[in-house]
Amino acid sequence: MTQHFAAPTAPTTGTPTGWWRDAVIYQVYPRSFADSNGDGMGDLEGVRDRLPYLRDLGVDAVWLSPFYASPQADAGYDVADYRAIDPMFGTLLDADAMIRDAHDLGLRVIVDVVPNHSSDQYAWFKRAIDDGPASPLRDRYHFRPGKGENGELPPNDWESIFGGPAWTRVADGAWYLHLFAPEQPDLNWEHPAVADEFRSILRFWLDMGVDGFRVDVAHGLVKAEGLPDIGGNEQLKLLGNDVMPFFDQDGVHEIYRSWRKILDEYPGERIAVAEAWTPTVERTAHYVRPDELHQAFNFQYLGTHWDAAELRAVIDASLAAMLPVGAPATWVLSNHDVTRHATRFANPPGGTQIRTAGDRELGLRRARAATLLMLALPGSAYVYQGEELGLPDVTDLPDEVRQDPSFFRAAGQDGFRDGCRVPLPWTTDGPSYGFGSGGSWLPQPQSWAGLSVEAQTGDPGSTLELYRSALALRREHPGLGAGDSVDWQPGTPEGVLAFARPGFLCTVNTTAAPVRLPVPGRLLLASTATTVEGDEFELPADSTLWWAV
Repeated sequence: MTQHFAAPTAPTTGTPTGWWRDAVIYQVYPRSFADSNGDGMGDLEGVRDRLPYLRDLGVDAVWLSPFYASPQADAGYDVADYRAIDPMFGTLLDADAMIRDAHDLGLRVIVDVVPNHSSDQYAWFKRAIDDGPASPLRDRYHFRPGKGENGELPPNDWESIFGGPAWTRVADGAWYLHLFAPEQPDLNWEHPAVADEFRSILRFWLDMGVDGFRVDVAHGLVKAEGLPDIGGNEQLKLLGNDVMPFFDQDGVHEIYRSWRKILDEYPGERIAVAEAWTPTVERTAHYVRPDELHQAFNFQYLGTHWDAAELRAVIDASLAAMLPVGAPATWVLSNHDVTRHATRFANPPGGTQIRTAGDRELGLRRARAATLLMLALPGSAYVYQGEELGLPDVTDLPDEVRQDPSFFRAAGQDGFRDGCRVPLPWTTDGPSYGFGSGGSWLPQPQSWAGLSVEAQTGDPGSTLELYRSALALRREHPGLGAGDSVDWQPGTPEGVLAFARPGFLCTVNTTAAPVRLPVPGRLLLASTATTVEGDEFELPADSTLWWAV
């Protein structure tokens, strides 16, 4: 099998190395990662205690979901103070110690920044309400008079991502915009004070030593002029790809150009990654032009079915879209907002919110294969906590324990994000399988004892050891990680993918039947057990194999 891939040239002296270009970044959902004080809720000290595990796993950086002071109406994405730690997670001293320890272990730290909306308990919004209609602070949000004879109707027909109207009326009759929960009023980025405040927030955390930011709802900061009606009655979906007057407006790019200047002022190559749901990967590429952000999540890839033709198409489109702007592609299979891919692939093709457990064995087999495919692609990969254990979604949580705000609002998201947020199992026994001494804020299935870190460590057939092996090979092999293209191999059977990179070949079978192919080289790693004898090998159903060639 031929190769036509040119290895990236080494950087010249003084040129930034771009550590993020091939980094594997691990998402920590703090409330579900590790609990240090036995209150049933994960915290920063718990993260700090488990940092050696992440170092040994082989990741390059840790991204933490919000741990700021918050009423927790949306699991911390409703921020009341961007410069303070919520007491449930610890203190600023704990954050400082965690950042320092991570750096000592060779791990970089990325934190969430939430600029689209604040909490309704943020000082600006509280004063805007308390001071009445004439308050100048209302200009920092989207307050509008209502429609109808007495202003009793919302200002426009926008709906909340979580379901219901995107507007809430206050006691004096005015309405305010919230694309998410009513406790999350949208900020008005046309007001200079908003831009000034977030530039200050970025500097605060950069001064604390963080290596970058994940920008929440990066596509939502700017709304179309006049806040026009959509004109339809279909409920909006977070994962939709329609053009909307409140998402992916061109004005957001001026904001990120100003942020890039701040990031570039600091040593150590500080970065920002956009959570930008856009209609196409070409639109996503706009966020990572050379003077804007460094990365953007590839949600088109996340939502792709386990199908060779679909996967090849989105891989090609992603690489092609990033090439003109010189940004690395990113690859992600799971996060805290969508069904874990071990469950998604266990069910018939559908959306990213799945309510049924499906075929657990099939889902795990495909998930392991999908992971090796993802880690073989050029660019940066994101790993969501627990996927290295092969964790499925918990699809049978009782209603009384659910906390996802979208679960309590009609016709919005499916409201089942709690299923991917259940705390991690670390040990085979104990009140919460090692998560903490006081149980866990969401109940863990008994079957998770066998999926714990303790149970899987040292088992060569475990998903955890597969991740450890894959990440070690990715660090060591020159054909993995950096780069911007793949060399697809001709003549593969339907449902099979094969692509080469320098000294490396990846073969993927997305079908339900094994396929026999010529042996291309030395087997490095397989997502499922297989044997290589003679001149041919069997590529098992729903599997990925790595080869040295």
